[in-house]
Amino acid sequence: MKAVILNQDFKLEDGFVEKPQPKNNEVLIHIKASGFNPIDYQMLENELERKLISSPILGRELSGIVVEKGDDVTQFNIGDEVFCGSGSMGSNGTYAEYISVPEAIVSLKPKNISFEQAASIPSAGLTSLQIFKRLKLQPEQTILITGAAGGVGSFLIKILLAHHIDNFITTVGSEENKQMLLSLGTKDHQIVNYKEENLVGNILKANQQQLFDIGIDLVGNYMAEVTAEVLKINGTYVDVTALVNQKAHEILFNKGTLIMNISNYTYGMVKQYDYYKNSLEEIAQLIENGAIIPSQHKIIGNLSLETVLEAHSILKNNQTQGHKLIMKNS
Repeated sequence: MKAVILNQDFKLEDGFVEKPQPKNNEVLIHIKASGFNPIDYQMLENELERKLISSPILGRELSGIVVEKGDDVTQFNIGDEVFCGSGSMGSNGTYAEYISVPEAIVSLKPKNISFEQAASIPSAGLTSLQIFKRLKLQPEQTILITGAAGGVGSFLIKILLAHHIDNFITTVGSEENKQMLLSLGTKDHQIVNYKEENLVGNILKANQQQLFDIGIDLVGNYMAEVTAEVLKINGTYVDVTALVNQKAHEILFNKGTLIMNISNYTYGMVKQYDYYKNSLEEIAQLIENGAIIPSQHKIIGNLSLETVLEAHSILKNNQTQGHKLIMKNS
């Protein structure tokens, strides 16, 4: 099968590999579309993310059609349209024509959306739903969401609003991203431009000069410091990026903050596969009911090295403009 492969020099290249064969508990999926995530290029550059590489083929979320299944598979039939976040649980990554994955991590694709839309959901959807469920939010709690226009941020806002939780302030860096958040139902007074001067003051002003109960940091580094500064004593810092710098960590420690680390990878490590299936089924239900809509997406191209490199460049330079980047596979 055709694939984009990481060679021995740690460079990506077009190539061909053997089509995987499904094990007894697996389904073989013909990938119709796959989504790109920052971790895809970070695996090529960063020590921490590099440890997560389990195959010379990268990529971790997809939609497609079941074309073969193992003897023990009971929940899917040949021809089913499905989607999933494969992480390191598949035969290979998603920069390929086919992938074999445990049926336990797969969900039927929502009927009312395209393969491209479905491929935009797993990573952001699973992360957002995990944040929402673990926080057990109360209506009176105040929430700051940094990097709200990204994939996780925008999906999280949809989930919050679908559950009638709107006591949040967001940060964005452009007028275009602000308009995108407004289109989701966020109000103008809930949006702060992080590029303007006196960011901490502006965030607190948007929250009636009150410190926040919860900070959901989707950016890290300097924004981790900002988030730490505007949190209450014994507040909750939700870390999605593992990019908390030393200064932020000191502030959080001194405030007695609860740090909640969010990771989808965790459940794969302990083979708690029902987390993936149940979460995706819950998201699919919300989409089919019209409670939330999938992220805006942008098709970069068909399965090829050129498409992958372009998508990585857009992600690295923060030029997604609120769109999920998608690769098609005919």
